[in-house]
Amino acid sequence: MCGLVCLWGLDYVFAKAALEILQPMNLLFLKYSTGMLLVFAIKMKLDRKTLVRKKDIPFFILCSITGEILYFFCEYTAMSYIPVSLITIILAFVPAVSMIIDRLLYKRKMNYKMVIGVLMCIAGVSVVIGADFRELLQGRLIGYLLAFGAVLSWNAYNFITAEVHKHYTGPSMAFNQLFCTVLLVMPYALHTMPPIDAFTPKVIGGIIYLGLGSAGMGFLILVRGLRVLGPTISAMFSNFLPVTATIFGWVFLGETIGMLQLVGGAIVIVSSCIVITEKGKMEEQPNDREIEPDDAD
Repeated sequence: MCGLVCLWGLDYVFAKAALEILQPMNLLFLKYSTGMLLVFAIKMKLDRKTLVRKKDIPFFILCSITGEILYFFCEYTAMSYIPVSLITIILAFVPAVSMIIDRLLYKRKMNYKMVIGVLMCIAGVSVVIGADFRELLQGRLIGYLLAFGAVLSWNAYNFITAEVHKHYTGPSMAFNQLFCTVLLVMPYALHTMPPIDAFTPKVIGGIIYLGLGSAGMGFLILVRGLRVLGPTISAMFSNFLPVTATIFGWVFLGETIGMLQLVGGAIVIVSSCIVITEKGKMEEQPNDREIEPDDAD
């Protein structure tokens, strides 16, 4: 999982370089087309029998639109306005928004630690944006709005995925989503694709990394992490992405953020870990051991 955080941190570096000649949907198409080949090979080895149920096709389309197309459009477009480290800090707000949605739409209970974690997360994000207040009217506001758009689209994706994931293995679920995404973006991506001579070795290498490394290998590590460590601990590891993104952004892209934003980012990370931990405890409660007949008295 530490390796996964590094892989995803480098994702932003290669993506920003590729976006100098590509539009977000061009990059998404090339990245997922490459990653889909690796995931398809894994699916053929581990799960050849599982196909798509007809009634689940609309869900896969919605998963692709929210979790892939909208999410990466917002994330990649935001790179033109704010540093990648700030984008990843805003994305660490995902668990808190998930808890708020759970409470408002599904009336699920929140203990006091969850409430504190959500409030801390909101405060941390406010510090990050507040420290950038002078720059907001010079274009950075658009970047923050796009980052929040990515947060909302990813939460929508999570809730939609929960409706269908229990019927599919990990490789089948990933392949179906990747395949659907590639089909949806293909017409626009091919129509707006730059000429072949615009692809430098640096861009081609970045696309290969994004497809095989970030998407392909990242998927393998994530599935393994979920199986060995469980969803709560795995999510906490992923929540440290802002740290690697900040380091790689500074080393490779020359991006820097202020001390106050670093403090705000630390608050967001810590509070998100609190929310993830408490949410994991609540989700484990229904799985407690059932009372055996001999234990009834």
